[in-house]
Amino acid sequence: MSDPTDTNSTGGAAEAAEPSQSLGGGTGGRHVRVVLVDDHRMFRTGVQAEIGQTEQTGVEVVGEAADVDQAVTVITATRPEVVLLDVHLPGGGGVEVLRRCAPLMADAERPVRFLALSVSDAAEDVIGVIRGGARGYVTKTITGTDLVNSIFRVQEGDAVFSPRLAGFVLDAFASTDAPPVDEDLDRLTQREREVLRLIARGYAYKEIAKQLFISVKTVESHVSAVLRKLQLSNRHELTRWATARRLV
Repeated sequence: MSDPTDTNSTGGAAEAAEPSQSLGGGTGGRHVRVVLVDDHRMFRTGVQAEIGQTEQTGVEVVGEAADVDQAVTVITATRPEVVLLDVHLPGGGGVEVLRRCAPLMADAERPVRFLALSVSDAAEDVIGVIRGGARGYVTKTITGTDLVNSIFRVQEGDAVFSPRLAGFVLDAFASTDAPPVDEDLDRLTQREREVLRLIARGYAYKEIAKQLFISVKTVESHVSAVLRKLQLSNRHELTRWATARRLV
């Protein structure tokens, strides 16, 4: 399952659907209600086509969202068993969705569980969402069959990771006083990290402003703060810094 480049799509308004009342054969009686959270509409459409055939997979997609506010609204309204959550989202990122949905994750009777599904395999991204409460993290190269299996495992309470990513989590949580993954990066706010990544990917200030629903002046302020905190001089040095840490 490849990651599309539909970077201009915001997905429009959040979408929610009523849960279906019956299942067809071929699923072994398994059924899981899922919400898709990703700012690329084409990617959401592809995932829906790949795994959302309920009679064949047992997966019922009950809602979609393209940014943090939409995600919280749809997840609260539909109360799915599993949320497929992208890490980089307008409005604060996947970590912000997890923070605002913490009461739903803590519900003993009907917990909402989160599985991160991202193009990023950076250790900082993986550990950030796991610390935020996600039950697993898989990359967008995963096959449809493996994604369905991962969804059901998360529904059942298991932790699921793409093989390479599990090591990041083991290293980070090897002891209760494990040091931060990157002390320099920890100085940045979540929004500053989002701006950093987009700058490093070659986005212009206007494009970043559109992606994050903020003004160009605010983008400039964030860039200045990032350069100051990291003791860098310009966006070229910033790009090299981010590339060296595999944040791009």
